[in-house]
Amino acid sequence: MSKEEIGFEDKLDSAKEILETLMKPDITLEDSVKAYEKGMKELTQAQKILEEAEIKITEIKAT
Repeated sequence: MSKEEIGFEDKLDSAKEILETLMKPDITLEDSVKAYEKGMKELTQAQKILEEAEIKITEIKAT
C-alpha cells in the first residue's frame, strides 16, 4: 500500500498509537518530540482526507 492509499482510519489508528507512546512515563524528551511531530503529521493528513471527502460530497449534492 503506497502512502497515497493510506486511508483516514489508518491515519487515526497511527495517531492513537503515537498518543499511547507519548503517554509512556519512560519516554525521553527527544522521543516525545519526534512522536509528537509524527502524530501531528498523521492528524494533518487525516484532516486533508476528510476535507477532500467533504468536497466530493458537496460536488455530488450539487449535481
